[in-house]
Amino acid sequence: MQDYGGINHLIVRLARAHWGAASALLQEVGLYPGQELLLMRLWDDDHQSQTALAKSLQLDRSTVTRTVQRLEQQGLIERHASPTDKRAVIVSLTPAGSDLREAVTRSWTQLEEIATDGLSGRQKSEAIRLLRRLDHNLRAFGDGA
Repeated sequence: MQDYGGINHLIVRLARAHWGAASALLQEVGLYPGQELLLMRLWDDDHQSQTALAKSLQLDRSTVTRTVQRLEQQGLIERHASPTDKRAVIVSLTPAGSDLREAVTRSWTQLEEIATDGLSGRQKSEAIRLLRRLDHNLRAFGDGA
């Protein structure tokens, strides 16, 4: 297979591998990748509008709407009208959603341990620095396009 840009290929492979590992770990707690990110936002700051969630997660509103609907069907969150803005929908954790925090945190810790297995503390720090730089570069290009 021709190498069409070593780093590009590796980023795609890494993203797929990360998604697969996350899927396996999150499946154990009844979630799909992406759902935990929305729950994490609510664990940090419950009772947010769907619009605020979309913005903070950097996702389009339709993706957040689908995720919210699925989490609501699972009994992990609930939606209600905003008391101050009739157009806004507020998303809140249910007790079951709050109870998942520890299990999801364990899954994320395990995922990071799997991903960084064999790396020293210094190598982990360097990997984080480099990944942040790549993220910055790509976001700056996307914002300027």
